[in-house]
Amino acid sequence: MAKLKFLRRNWSKASRLGKGRKKKQVWRSPKGRHSKTRNERKGYPAIVKIGYRTEEKTRDMIKGKKPVIVMNTRELEKIRKNEIAVIGNIGMKKKLEIAKKAEEKGIQISNVNAKKILKKFEKRQKMKAEEKKTKKEIKKEEKEAKEEKKAEEKKE
Repeated sequence: MAKLKFLRRNWSKASRLGKGRKKKQVWRSPKGRHSKTRNERKGYPAIVKIGYRTEEKTRDMIKGKKPVIVMNTRELEKIRKNEIAVIGNIGMKKKLEIAKKAEEKGIQISNVNAKKILKKFEKRQKMKAEEKKTKKEIKKEEKEAKEEKKAEEKKE
């Protein structure tokens, strides 16, 4: 059976119910007296029931692999073939280290695109290096201009 996405009725009609706002798109059990959804009428959204639950074999899996939360490179090394990495709530430095290691070892990461992150970081580093160079050049020019002014004042 295909996986259903259970959302409250009329979610697409108001912003506060989830129209264009993914976080607000949640299931709320219908409680209205005349609610067609509650009465499970044909043509209305399905109600959440135990029968829709995923099979035990594939339950809690991402792309058919067991997810493992990774907080550092040591934890990444422990991952086996039937597991997929999920990077935890960590900073950019560690995230980059983990992405590099995963790229080398061929380990999949579910919540981060390793190649994209590495490219983005390299691009950012180049930009910062260029900014530093320009700042240094500007400071040099300012310093030289000050020295020239001082030299002119001494001559007068």
